[in-house]
Parts: sequence; structure tokens; C-alpha cells
Amino acid sequence: MAERLIYLPLGGAGEIGMNAYVYGYGEPGRERLIVVDLGVTFGDMDSAPGIDLIMADVAWLEANRDRIDAIFITHGHEDHVGALGLLWPRLQKPIHCRRFTGALARLKMEEAGQPTDQLHIHAPRPAVVEAGPFRVQFVPISHSIPESSALIIDTPAGRIVHTGDFKLDGTPVVGEPFDPMMWHEIAHEGDGIKVLTCDSTNVFSPQPGRSEAILANPLLDFVTSQRQMVVATTFASNIARLRTLAEAGVAAGRKICLLGRAMRRMITVATETGILDRFPAVIGPEEAAELPRDKVMLIVTGSQGERRAASAQLSRGRYLGIQLKEGDSFLFSSRTIPGNERGVIRIMNALSESGVDLYDADDGIYHVSGHANRPDIEAVHELLKPKMVIPMHGEHMHLREHAKLAEKRGIASAIATNGTMLDLSGDAPRVVDQIETGRTYLDGSVLIGAMDGVVRDRIRMALNGHAMVSVIIDEDDNPLPDAWVELSGLPEKGRAGVPLASNLESELAEFLERADDKIVMDDDKLEDGIRKITRQVAMEEIGKKPEVTVVISRLAAE
Repeated sequence: MAERLIYLPLGGAGEIGMNAYVYGYGEPGRERLIVVDLGVTFGDMDSAPGIDLIMADVAWLEANRDRIDAIFITHGHEDHVGALGLLWPRLQKPIHCRRFTGALARLKMEEAGQPTDQLHIHAPRPAVVEAGPFRVQFVPISHSIPESSALIIDTPAGRIVHTGDFKLDGTPVVGEPFDPMMWHEIAHEGDGIKVLTCDSTNVFSPQPGRSEAILANPLLDFVTSQRQMVVATTFASNIARLRTLAEAGVAAGRKICLLGRAMRRMITVATETGILDRFPAVIGPEEAAELPRDKVMLIVTGSQGERRAASAQLSRGRYLGIQLKEGDSFLFSSRTIPGNERGVIRIMNALSESGVDLYDADDGIYHVSGHANRPDIEAVHELLKPKMVIPMHGEHMHLREHAKLAEKRGIASAIATNGTMLDLSGDAPRVVDQIETGRTYLDGSVLIGAMDGVVRDRIRMALNGHAMVSVIIDEDDNPLPDAWVELSGLPEKGRAGVPLASNLESELAEFLERADDKIVMDDDKLEDGIRKITRQVAMEEIGKKPEVTVVISRLAAE
């Protein structure tokens, strides 16, 4: 049977977040596999109430664990490394990454109580990692976090370039610049590039991307022009932006205070790994609270509206002794990720009610994206001249637009959303299988499946309320069941103007009195009848059918 080269996204294709990609080479169904990235996305109260993190379902990988040779992590963003510690126990394969990413990966593994002896740190190209039939090189590429890497994956069927997240930035402030000459060499080595698996996030942005370095003067002008306390928020992982903000604050005569555990940790890791050669001295919140308001600048976490981050805490009042006041300035030096708008607007409105002046990145003055825009994606197509392009890292509309862009240039392409397996062996990608994929939720400290019913039940209770019906049956010669009702998330009184619980108890008492012994002595039939009566009465009284839990207790006859 002929060997083949396959690509299978399990997360990050048809959505933005929880990236997880698989490449394989070998006989169909027996391919040796490598995994690229294991990331997370965050739950929201609309679709996943109470869920802390969402990650790809790796059931298929777990079932084929003996075929996996390695896991590669392209960079340290949560949507690429955040699930590593949680999902690694199901795979238990060697992890390969670069130094800064490795430091973050180590923290993820330690926090999850996992061993770190399978974590391997590698130098960039020309260093090669051998993994089964794959020879993999980490290639520096610019992004909004240090040491982002594309992967060159050499296989018996040809060369793959997996871009990871990237932009074309020759002056990224912190981290490695995009090197077109190096990529020109990569494109012309051997038989060239067979497959370009490429970031699609900004394919609809028509203007060329801008360098991180251009923000220095606008941010300095902004901080200098403010007369009271200045607060700025951005992604904690954007080390370059953090340094630019801090240096602007120092140049404007202000002391810098970092608020947020994630931000402080990123600066520490960047310093310890040598990524960050300098960062202005910082003060603690106690000292910041004592300084004149025009002598301090806060750089805080929570640019995406996270409820427990520093931005949200400040918007709700005093935080670590610091309180924002009328005339203070709050800058969002970040783009709001789609889906996070509601949380960000909530914080903005709360700050506005306190008289704080708000500034955001919508006009492009105070933020640049970490992803390649449409002209940059086209430039990469031209530079690398791949035989086929597989769009990744984007919602379906991004993948489709990117595929069209490639096809207009005469490059074969295909849209592969999560679970779609492509055969890349020929001259064009071909769909050969559809793997059942889903999501895995971190609910508190427990991993659950998206189809386990936990979130479904939680949503139903949130929408319809809950009724607990307790029934006690005394199994003597003349059993007479009694029912008690406890309500949660429901109005106290219904249309009749009497307590809803009392109304339900009365109706259930009548039902139990009418029920014959066959129903009373059969728990399943009794539970069905009680649930039906409870939902019918509630619908008549309050217009909702609550979730109903029935507890039947039987007192044995003496």
C-alpha cells in the first residue's frame, strides 16, 4: 500500500483559538504522527457558562498514541501552549520547542503536576529534530511574543512550512525580525516547498502590516499629554509592547507599576531566558498608591475583558489600594478578539462612570497586529512559491478567503476545518477522511467532554430555573406519598398570586393521591409523572418549564 502525507487539524481551523494540528506520513491508517501545538480558548457565559478553558478533543490522538512520535510547540501564546499540561497525560510524548516557549511550557506542565523530563529545548534552524519520518526545524518568525517559530517539516513526500502565527516585521522591538533572505533560501532548497500551512487571521485586512517599532513615539506622546494617572492594558505576552509602554512612562517622568500575575510572570521569564535585555524598574502597588497621580503609570492585565484580571478589578473600584478617579486615562493598547467585546465594553462603561477617559486601538495609533495582513500573506505566497496552500488559524470565512487568494495565483488549496483529514501526497490536497472532533472543557479542576451534558444542563438551568421535588413514601399497608418542592432561579409567585412552591406541592399531592400502587411502587413511572406535573404547572403559572430533579425516599415497612 502506497505511503501518504496527511494533515489533520483538531483545533484552530474554522475558529480562532485552541490550536492543535497533526501531520502524518506512512501507509494509510498506520502513519507516524507529529502534533503541532496544544492550545486553549476561553469559555464565555453564553455558550459555556462556568467553563474556565476550552481545548481540542484529543480522543483520536489518544486512540493512536502509539503512532505519535513528538509534540512541537511553535510559540508561547495560550492558544498554542495553554492545554499542554492538561492534555499531555493522554499523549505522553516528547515535547519540542525553543527556549522562551519552553520556559512557559515548563510552567504549564508544573502547574498541572506533570513531569518535565519530556520537555526538550532546541536551537533554531539549522538545528534539526528527528521525529519518525519527519525532520523538523524551528525557524524564527516575527509575531507579538518572543521566539515565535515557523516549522520546516521535511518528509519523504516533500517539504512543509507550517507558519504558526506570524507577521512581516523587520523591527519587532523584542524578538527576532522577519528575514526574507533566509526564507528565500528555504524556498529554494531541494525541490522547494510542497505545502504551506499558513496563518489566515488577517486575510481580510487590506493594508500591509505595520511594525511594532512605530508605536514608540505615539505612545510617548500619549503618556506625556496626560495630566493624571495613566493606565494601559495589553496582552501580557506582548513583551515588546510592555517595554515600549514602560519606557514611554519613564520618559514622561512616571514610575511604572505592573498589575497582574500573568504580566509579571512574562517579564520574569523573558528576563531569565535572555529575551529581554532591559526593562525599566517597577514599583509595587503600595508605593504607586502613595505617589502623586501624575507621577505613576499602571500597566495592567485584562485587555480582553477577563473578569478577574486587573483591568476589571480597577473598573469595579479599589484594587490593591489603587482607585481610579475622574480625569485619569485608560488606554487599551490591544485589539479586542472577536467574542470578547461584551467583557471589554463592560469594563469601559464602568470606567467611564468613574470619570476615567478612555482610549482604544481602533484608530491604529496605539496598537499593531501580530498577524500578517492580506498583502503580507500574498508576499509570503510569492516568496515561498509553494505547490499548495492549506489555510489555518482562522474562522471558516478566513480559511475560505485565504484559499481563494491562493487559487487566484494558481496555487492548489483546500479548506480543512477541524476533523478534516487531507492527503497532501499528490499535486493538490484531497479530503480522505472526516474525524469526529469536539471540545474538552476545564470545569474548575476537572476535564469534561463537551457532549457529557454538564454544560447543556447548566445552560438549561440558567434559562429555565430548577425545581427539586422530594418525595417520601412510607411503605406500610397504606402508603401515602408526600412531596416537598424547593425552587432555584424561579419567581416566588406565579399568576395565581400564591407561592409557586406551594402551588406545585398541592398539584403533586393530588397526583400522588390519585396514583395507583403500580405507579407509586415504580420509581421510574413515579418520577416521570412528578416531572411532567411540575413542568406543566410551572408553565401555566410562570411561562417556563424548569429543569426538575426528583428524589424518592422509601421508608421500609417494619
